[in-house]
Amino acid sequence: MSRAKRKMDHINYALSTGQCRATWLDCVRFVHQALPGIGVADVSLEPKTGDLKLKSPVFINAMTGGGGSETLQLNAMLARAAKETGIAMAVGSQMAALKDKQERESYSIVRKENPDGVIFGNLGSEATVEQALEAVEMIEADALQIHLNVVQELTMPEGDRQFRGALERIAMIAEALDVPVIVKETGFGISQETAISLEKTQVAAIDASGFGGTNFASIENERRKRKLAYFEDWGIPTAAAIVECRDGFSRTVLGSGGLQDAGDVVRALRLGADAAGIAGSFLKHAVSLGESGLIEEINGLHEDLRMLMTALGARTIEDIGSAPAVINGELLSYLQQRGFETEHFAVPLKN
Repeated sequence: MSRAKRKMDHINYALSTGQCRATWLDCVRFVHQALPGIGVADVSLEPKTGDLKLKSPVFINAMTGGGGSETLQLNAMLARAAKETGIAMAVGSQMAALKDKQERESYSIVRKENPDGVIFGNLGSEATVEQALEAVEMIEADALQIHLNVVQELTMPEGDRQFRGALERIAMIAEALDVPVIVKETGFGISQETAISLEKTQVAAIDASGFGGTNFASIENERRKRKLAYFEDWGIPTAAAIVECRDGFSRTVLGSGGLQDAGDVVRALRLGADAAGIAGSFLKHAVSLGESGLIEEINGLHEDLRMLMTALGARTIEDIGSAPAVINGELLSYLQQRGFETEHFAVPLKN
């Protein structure tokens, strides 16, 4: 099977299977503030994300790459939507274009359509420093995502079977590049243990990318004769993965994995994310509603965030991190068993 065909299969399976909504974000309930003391006009959506310099707390996360003309058109649409709404965008894995120069245009189109926007490149943890440099140059990337996808590779019929040296390669890339490096999972979550390991490198940010959105084990199982069913419910749900990352990493934490609306974004920010990535939901809107519909959805998301922040009395994205919220259900049980403090979510420490 060609790489382009496999990438289009990923997109089609993602659209057909949808998201499993097992993020545990619904286990976060905010304490209502009847006297918020602010108005919608007082709210600022610009987050603090260090060297990533995001203007919005939401960005289009990696979803497509190397799928030929169809993904070229989709990437072009996403880039124009990102430009129109002022949000950042990540491309899918660029390894296809490093191996086949004919695939480069499906990535470089993003920079052509959005010359001044914030764009993240993307490679797997098998990449070398030289490949990372080429990937950044290809799209004039403002940052480079290094994705971790062990479970997806193991489920993929033709996937990798050994993962030695990944941390060392990531460390070398982060040290060599002039742009920030983001390490992200692909829907199975990053644990505190992994976050602590990455803290020892020059990685600028980690994306928790938890379980509960597009399930790449399920997608790859569709392509297998003998399914590895045990991987289909494998992983750290998004809400828990954000806490795991925040507790183990002192720099920028991004939250993603099944986020679908402004409510999910605000909950992710309360749990410790500095910004939030959305992929599957934006892909669905792009395909079903077209470019104008996607732009309307993103603008609506920004409007909803301002409404929610006003209700919380949060003037800034950073203020959401101290809004009282009660943790319950499976998320509470998980965090307690993992040894994380939970009381501070409901009764935040005073500044």
